[in-house]
Amino acid sequence: MNKNYVGSLAVFIAAQFCITPLFASKSHYGERFCSYETITCYKVKHGDSWHSLFPDSARRDLIQRFNRMNVRLRPGMKLAVPNELHTLSVMDISPFKPQIPNSGEKLIVVNLNVLAWGAYNEEGNLVHWGPLSGGKDWCPDVKRPCRTVTGTYSIKRKLGSSCKSSKYPIGKGGAPMPYCMFFFRGFALHGSPYVPGYNASHGCVRLFPEDARWINQEFVDPPSSPFGGTTIVVERS
Repeated sequence: MNKNYVGSLAVFIAAQFCITPLFASKSHYGERFCSYETITCYKVKHGDSWHSLFPDSARRDLIQRFNRMNVRLRPGMKLAVPNELHTLSVMDISPFKPQIPNSGEKLIVVNLNVLAWGAYNEEGNLVHWGPLSGGKDWCPDVKRPCRTVTGTYSIKRKLGSSCKSSKYPIGKGGAPMPYCMFFFRGFALHGSPYVPGYNASHGCVRLFPEDARWINQEFVDPPSSPFGGTTIVVERS
């Protein structure tokens, strides 16, 4: 990969932690980087889909993660596409440090500002990351703010692919929450086909379904394990 491109990409990744917080915004995440020289913004046209634009599954996954969304494309949307897409891996575009101080325990970092989560193993190495959508500023159906709580918690309970909400939609419940992992009262990480590139939930942290399954089944320790539930840090910085 071109060294100048690597340097520009590093600046881009660092800038993600300095942007205006997105929890009050409905602009799609990738749009705010359209002015970067290393990025080309594509305006979605009628008939476009993720599969038609990016038939290669690995590149499609990278672009979805880069833009923090898996929702159906609509005409007029803008997608941020790295100019040297073919040279990049998912870990190349991670907004997280590749390593943190060794704590001897697994850690999940949820950053509501950069709309991303990162999973660190016991040695402090980043082993996976992905997009998210947290709680929005205001929920008309419950007439109150819905922001996701911040702080340090642990995964207290996890369920499988059939997990559903007991509260939403209001008055009925039953909204799918596959691979839910509860960390504080009714707040949970869970899979969703609606991660739109901004914070849009009632407070839970929506993840790509495949990421929720991976965290649930392959990363977090059961709450009953000798180590207790895996630690999760939720932040907006």
